[in-house]
Amino acid sequence: MTIGFDQDLPADVYEYNEIRKNMDWEKSGVASLLKPPPVSQHLPSFDAKGNPCFKAYRGSGKLQGKFALITGADSGIGRSIATLYALEGIAGITIVYRDEQEDADAMYTKNTIEAQSDCKIHLIARDIGYEDTCKEILQSHLDTFGKLDILVNNAAEQHKVTRVEDLDCNTVERTFRTNVFGPIFMTKLACNHLVAGGVIINTASIAAYRGMDVLVDYSATKGAVVSFTRALSQQLAPRRIRVNAVAPGPVWTPLIPNTFTREEIQNFGSFPPFKRPAQPCEIAASFVFLASDDSSFMTGQVVHPNGGTVVNT
Repeated sequence: MTIGFDQDLPADVYEYNEIRKNMDWEKSGVASLLKPPPVSQHLPSFDAKGNPCFKAYRGSGKLQGKFALITGADSGIGRSIATLYALEGIAGITIVYRDEQEDADAMYTKNTIEAQSDCKIHLIARDIGYEDTCKEILQSHLDTFGKLDILVNNAAEQHKVTRVEDLDCNTVERTFRTNVFGPIFMTKLACNHLVAGGVIINTASIAAYRGMDVLVDYSATKGAVVSFTRALSQQLAPRRIRVNAVAPGPVWTPLIPNTFTREEIQNFGSFPPFKRPAQPCEIAASFVFLASDDSSFMTGQVVHPNGGTVVNT
């Protein structure tokens, strides 16, 4: 599915029972190999007869002329955030991704957005887990676009471990570097360039609230992201820089097949009342809201697009 399509689309794979039956993948992290493909710019809905469909996202200029930096935006939720930002008139986006394994996804995202919008995409492959590389990322963004209005700390990784005794310290450190250190480093550096009206959005997770028994360290990192968001919002409020987070429920992205087995995936997304995983576009819409002036009186908050799971915030 390509950015800019105006028509609504049929959605056989959106049927609650069908979506899990049709799930397939290769353990590569490449979004194009996922079946069914994640939907980046059409929102699941229903037609007048109650049949499921995907309705095209239609922007209204909410981010006109702004510039954003989004980590982990080559695929999944990040790709959809970049796509919807482009549809909302954003002028330029720096997309940060890990390494050459994700080159194909990053280039696909860049090409589809630039082909059907006025948004310019700048790609940079770096590991956000280290401050020096975060400095390179920010400088590259500023050299390309000259200003920064929106920082989205979205990149994340997770590694399934069924027994806490089997946690590998190097893997735990790696997870914290990507999920916690990266957002802190990027924010520290970006705050030298954000002015009043600037926005920081962090990607948390429902795992921070309900926990996930096979993702203990990942759940801990997302709890840290929530606390970081709340504390930072208090510090930056006098500067009129808003800081919020989004805590998605289960979402169909390349992160899932890289974590779970084929058998486990059959129950993926079954715990929320909606009994299905979200499509990335359903999560990205919250990032549009938090980046725009529609949320001008919100800071220190966590938005919960999770399919109906009630969490204590």
